[in-house]
Amino acid sequence: MTQASFTRQDLLDCAEGKMFGPGNSQLPAPNMLMMDRIVTINDDGGEFGKGYIHAELDINPDLWFFGCHFKGDPVMPGCLGLDAMWQLTGFFLAWAGGPGRGRALGVGEVKFTGQILPTAKKVTYHIDMKRVIKRKLFMGMADGRVEVDGRTIYTAKDLKVGLFTDTSTF
Repeated sequence: MTQASFTRQDLLDCAEGKMFGPGNSQLPAPNMLMMDRIVTINDDGGEFGKGYIHAELDINPDLWFFGCHFKGDPVMPGCLGLDAMWQLTGFFLAWAGGPGRGRALGVGEVKFTGQILPTAKKVTYHIDMKRVIKRKLFMGMADGRVEVDGRTIYTAKDLKVGLFTDTSTF
């Protein structure tokens, strides 16, 4: 695929299975879709020259997680930011032509140094692909960071996602 950016509607189409074809990767549907747009995606950029993704999520106080996490102390769960980085890594693999359904395989290290509150405006995700394996197993490894209103608040090293044509025994 040569498309270098994706709108909210594009991402919703991907969640419906309309982007990469039957049996191939899909993004989660709302409410688990953790981005509103992919600003840029390429296969030769980023810190390691193996690919880069920049995506964004607009924050508003009505987002579902603020009502339950936590009552009287609303904050976006950190695991959702981590999941967004896995979502984007998997999207990159499908965009790069990989067959199969995406599954998170692990992460080497995660650090949380801030929080996302309902008063924030925008979350920005940056994914630097470190390694892309295109064999029987189509797998990617990446480093990622999450920013809120321009400040880095989460980092992840060695995010791993694989694409599987058969997930019945996963």
